[in-house]
Amino acid sequence: MLDESSARDAVRKHMLCTADVHRSASEACGEAIAAASKLIAESFERDGRLLLCGNGGSAADCQHIAAEFVSTLNQSFVRRALGAIALTTDTSFLTANANDFGFAGVFSRQVEALGRVGDVLIGITTSGNSENVIRAARTARGIGLKTVGMTGARGGKLASEVDVCVRVPSDSTQHIQESHIALAHALCALVERRLFGEQDSRA
Repeated sequence: MLDESSARDAVRKHMLCTADVHRSASEACGEAIAAASKLIAESFERDGRLLLCGNGGSAADCQHIAAEFVSTLNQSFVRRALGAIALTTDTSFLTANANDFGFAGVFSRQVEALGRVGDVLIGITTSGNSENVIRAARTARGIGLKTVGMTGARGGKLASEVDVCVRVPSDSTQHIQESHIALAHALCALVERRLFGEQDSRA
């Protein structure tokens, strides 16, 4: 049975592991995040949109990231809305398409319907091997979107399918996901700065 002291130690161990992965990601992922921010900012400057897809916790991350772009990252800096769409939220489409044709095409079909030349797709998969995300990236590139992958250390099959791959240096799903959202906040901040300049009131 877990006693209180052991529970506290477990929390501390988890948080220290998280901090270690964050620290490693800050060194390993900076160049890729900067490159991704450039693609996305250039798309927004041309009235393009950002599409996002992923499964499970990564699906939730897609919604979180889209919200930051459409709303704002920080209330101390209010700017115009930026067009971001999480392809994980339309339950009627997702269940209909998956029921009729299988789950592997649920994101690529939406990219086909919604994506336009000059838009950007972010595909999030900790393994880099989620088939529906890989298919979405292939469809996106085929119709002229720029593509960004967010994965774990190995990159998986997705790494060779995207223009920029952000590889968190870990093989632990939970720690990769924790770093993905932190890196996504940094990505959003960079996009805002590229589009609207530095803001003195922002942390």
